[in-house]
Amino acid sequence: MTERLEKSAYITYLYNTLAEEIFRSGGKCELMFSDARTALRIHVDDREPLEDVLLDRLTEVIGIGYKYTFLGKKLNVSLPRREKRLMSAALIAADFEGDKTYIKRKLKGAEEYSIDGFYNFRLVTLRDKWEKIVEYVPESFSSPDLKRFCEFLVGESRRKIYLKDGQVYGENFAPLKRSRLTGSEDVETEIMLSDAGFVYCLGDVDASTEDFLRKYYAERAVFS
Repeated sequence: MTERLEKSAYITYLYNTLAEEIFRSGGKCELMFSDARTALRIHVDDREPLEDVLLDRLTEVIGIGYKYTFLGKKLNVSLPRREKRLMSAALIAADFEGDKTYIKRKLKGAEEYSIDGFYNFRLVTLRDKWEKIVEYVPESFSSPDLKRFCEFLVGESRRKIYLKDGQVYGENFAPLKRSRLTGSEDVETEIMLSDAGFVYCLGDVDASTEDFLRKYYAERAVFS
């Protein structure tokens, strides 16, 4: 897997989320950097058992990382920076399963993955879809509109996540780190990206996060 050097954070994300699985399978992986590109080289005797998790992580890079950048450039709304970040995360979560299915279908069967090349040349239809989504968002989109949109998404989801000591966990209690693909690890963005219908807070929650949860998740946030 290769990527432009300026997007090396995506390759680092793949390494951090795949390495344990690869080592457990008896394989090895290494990060490689050149003047223009970075790469993750995976060496396993049998790649088939790793195929699903590999495709899932690659899908996250494109369906979250690339889409977040796309939305950041294309959305023309006058929201504060924090709310625009949350809006992008909500838009990603709202359609992630559909994007994931399409991206995985396009990825399957390849031996090598040039991520930027794949995105630029094989996902034109997907980018057209993202463009249409942006067109539907009016310039007058406001903070109350964002709140209503998030309330709708939360009301449609039955997914449970957990928050403990500033770390977000999925239903299987595995830590969620996908907000790293937006440029920085962030609890609020992580929760929004998870498409959570219920947030269970285990222990104390800082005031800012509690305010966020009460605003966007209301009775769907459970404090212990």
